[in-house]
Order: sequence, then C-alpha cells, then structure tokens
Amino acid sequence: MNKVDLSKFNNSWYNRGSEFKCLFWYLCNIAFLKSSLPYPSWFKIMILKLFGAKISWKTVIKPCVNIKYPWFLEIGDNVCISQGSYIFTGNHNYKKVNFELMIKPITIEDGVWVGAKAIVSPGSILKSHSVLSVGTVFNGVA
Repeated sequence: MNKVDLSKFNNSWYNRGSEFKCLFWYLCNIAFLKSSLPYPSWFKIMILKLFGAKISWKTVIKPCVNIKYPWFLEIGDNVCISQGSYIFTGNHNYKKVNFELMIKPITIEDGVWVGAKAIVSPGSILKSHSVLSVGTVFNGVA
C-alpha cells in the first residue's frame, strides 16, 4: 500500500470560486447557517440562492447547518435539513500518494429529511422522500 505524502498534494486545478466569493460565503455561512440563532428558513434560502444554490423556497433549514460551497448544491421541494447537518462536496482520496482532492455535486430531491448531525458526502443523491436518521454518515444513493 502506498503511503500518503502530503508534500505531493496539489489542488491548484480546482476552481472553488474566487477568493472574495469564498471568503464572503465563509462569513455568511458562519453568521447565518452555522449559527444557533433561529433565523427563518426563507432568509437562509435567500442567502444560499444568492451564492448559486439551486434550492426550493419550500425547504426548511434548521440552525447549525454547515454548507461548504452552496454553488454546488441542489435541493428539491419540501426538504428539511436538521440541526448540525454537514453537507460537503469535496473529500480526499486517502489511497493516493498525493491525497488527491475529489469533488462531486450533491443532489437532494423532494421530500427528503436530513436528520440532526447527519453528514452528506460528495456525490450523494438523496432520492425523493428518503430519510437520513440522526447522526448518519451518508455517501451514495438513497
């Protein structure tokens, strides 16, 4: 088995967006989505839409949700994203010497419930009316 050598890590090919966009999102994410303050879902959705998320106004987003890059996110109607959920579109390949960055979009279809403290991994597709229970780590199609 090859050992990871982080000196070989290079993700310069990856375009996550401009530094300004990422910094502005980071601040908005901390202030409004990761916050435990009960901002209304419509307000969070508006912010996500401003950053390019494809998300329905019929989505409920509870406090303390972390979304890394909303411009790679698509969420259907009547979806509930519960407290402490983490939705991220990137990860690393620990089997590669260079710890290669892997990026995949996430699709959350209509009627999905992402339970409290659930983690949704890159490339996940949550089909209509699927449920991720509390603390689930999900990577795949449900």
